[in-house]
Parts: sequence; C-alpha cells; structure tokens
Amino acid sequence: MYTTMLSRGKRLGYAAYERLLQWELSGTPDHVAVIMDGNRRYAEKQGAKKQEGHREGAQTTEALLNWCDELGVREVTLYTFSTENFDRDPEEREHIFDLVERKLRTFADADRVHEAGVCIRAIGETEMLPERVRDAIDYAEGRTAQYDQLNLNIALAYGGRAELLGAAREVATAVEDGAIDPTDVSAETIEKRLYEGPTRDVDLIVRTGGDERTSNFLPWHANGNEAATFFCTPYWPEFRKVDFLRAIRTYQNREQSWRTTRAERSLALVRAIEQSELPTAKRMLGRFRDALPSTEREQLDEEYDLAD
Repeated sequence: MYTTMLSRGKRLGYAAYERLLQWELSGTPDHVAVIMDGNRRYAEKQGAKKQEGHREGAQTTEALLNWCDELGVREVTLYTFSTENFDRDPEEREHIFDLVERKLRTFADADRVHEAGVCIRAIGETEMLPERVRDAIDYAEGRTAQYDQLNLNIALAYGGRAELLGAAREVATAVEDGAIDPTDVSAETIEKRLYEGPTRDVDLIVRTGGDERTSNFLPWHANGNEAATFFCTPYWPEFRKVDFLRAIRTYQNREQSWRTTRAERSLALVRAIEQSELPTAKRMLGRFRDALPSTEREQLDEEYDLAD
C-alpha cells in the first residue's frame, strides 16, 4: 500500500511539474532534431533483448510526435539509423529495419497523421537500405506529400559528413563543367545539393542517453544555425514529456540570451553614430529597446527619451 501511495504521489508530482513547465513556456522552436539514444542500454538495464528496447523506443517516438503537434512545433527530424549503424550485428539490424518499415506504413495510414497534416520524408543514403524499407519510404512519402503542417524527417542511413561531401562534390563538378562560376558559389548553392527533407534550420537538438555530443547529425542545418542543445540522461524509452518541456525551456532561455546580446551590441553601435544622426539612431534604438534588461532599458530611456 505504501509503495502504491508513493508511486501515485510521484505521478502527481510529475504531472504538476509538467503543467508548471508548460505554463512557463512563452514560445516553441520551429524545428526540433532528436538523437534517440539508449534503446539498447535500456533493454540491458531491464534484462531484456535489444529488440525490446527498440520497440519501446518506437512508442516514445510516437508520443514525441503527439507532443510536437500539441505544442506547435513545425518540423521534427529523427536520427533513426546512421551510416555507422550498418556495423551492428545482422539480427539487430534486421529487427530495426523491420520496425522502421512497419512504423512508416503505420504512420502513413494513421488518421492522426492525416488530421495533423504531417508530411513524412526520409533523408540519407536511402539506396543503402533494404528494398522493403525503401518501398515503405515511398509509400509514406506518397501518402503524405500533400501536407505541410508538420514536416517529419526520418534520418535513415544518414551521415552528416557524407551529406556535406556529396554536396561539395556536386558543386565541384558543376564548377568544372562550367555550369557555375566559382565566385557565384554561396550557401544557397550548397543547400540546393543537400538531402531533400529539412525545410528550415534546426533550432533545438535533443539527445537522450547521457552522451553530450551531436554525432555528425545535421551539421549544416544545426551547427550553422548554432542550434540550442539539450542533453539528458534518460534512455530514449524513458524520455517523458517533462524532459521535452525542459529541452524547450533550454531553447527559450538561449533565445532570450541571444536577443539580449544582440540588443546590447546594437546599442553600442548606435551610440557611436554621430550626433547629427540622432533621429535615425532613436528610431533604431526603439526597435530593440524591449529586448534589453530592465536596468539598461531605463538607462536608455533617460539618455534618449524613448519611453512611451
């Protein structure tokens, strides 16, 4: 009885903490990328087979998509199977392929996917995957191609370095063939040659399982955007909505810090403008005044008479 009461109290505590975190959030990232690590270690901890860890991890993935839809996240990229994962033992690898195939078809036929307008895409060296998985990818992409409310990118046979190397080779070939002038190569030139899938830069990377590294995941879309990162110790099957809300809070705090830093830098720049340009300076100052801490905002108002 005591154990039951303790368990119930723990659930109530988590529920209260979850509500508090959700109440504190003032915004959510547009694009969340997730490294779903720890399925095998979770199974080992439970004394179960590796396959059981992957199966329970797939259930967490479904829950994550529901949370993202509820919170208004517009794009999700899941690191499902890396190029390095081909080195795993054949039995485990085939089980993962079976699970991916089944989940892709299930997602593509699920009413909630169509009601939420989820567009499913696979990114990576998908030609390396078994035919049955490629067929499931084609099925899921074809069934959801018309949607744009939530983009779901499944990274399969994915490696960030391979993606960038492939894009670089294509650009080099185009330059050699005379199709592109070297001076015209830009970020857009590279982006056009990356895997089709992500429609926007990554705002937040979440990694479970305790490791604090991004493991060659979306280097262009995430590192180039200096995405916020959230590392947590629960294995992927143990990941809860509370953990996800904490990750979003990390993103939110980072964004607020960035806004303050940019405002402070802009303030220093504008203050260097000649006195003759004061009207222009005041207009510029007014645009970022609210991003400053209250003490600096008060000081700015006193100096330039910007207060309403």
